[in-house]
Amino acid sequence: MDYVQQRVAQEAAKAEGASASSSFFTPLNIIVLLFVLYATYSFLRPTPPPALPKEEPAVVFKTFTPRTLLPYNGENNMPVYLAVKGRVFDVTRGRNFYGPGGPYANFAGRDASRGLAKGSFDEDMLTKDLDGPLDTLADLNQEELEAMTGWEERFLEKYLVVGKLVAVGEEEKEE
Repeated sequence: MDYVQQRVAQEAAKAEGASASSSFFTPLNIIVLLFVLYATYSFLRPTPPPALPKEEPAVVFKTFTPRTLLPYNGENNMPVYLAVKGRVFDVTRGRNFYGPGGPYANFAGRDASRGLAKGSFDEDMLTKDLDGPLDTLADLNQEELEAMTGWEERFLEKYLVVGKLVAVGEEEKEE
């Protein structure tokens, strides 16, 4: 029997050592250990640098004539420009309004001063002679001048001024 008792004692000692290690590796302890490891990793890992917003491309201030402004009507992937009181605005962000198919599309690439002052989108409000003198707007009454100034202020708040509109032959003088 000594052998049997000795063997039982060995198995009991082995079971006590196994129970100590098995009590450490319970499912709850494993979950806690995994959580601690994940929290440590999250805290110590390097964070990516913040992404800076992309800047709009720089626009060079240019001098336009009615003819050189005309291609900037939003067609063929061109930007949309329009002029008010001699200032040329980049209204490309408002392409839905000023680009092809928009309610103000006839002003794109043109001097919109008279049409905006009179509140008219008719084709006869636009300059017909692209190589002639600019519209002086001398026949506008006070109310129409105030309306045009209101439009100009709205454009100055929302859009970039990219140039000025001059008559043909005056572009060399202006530079």
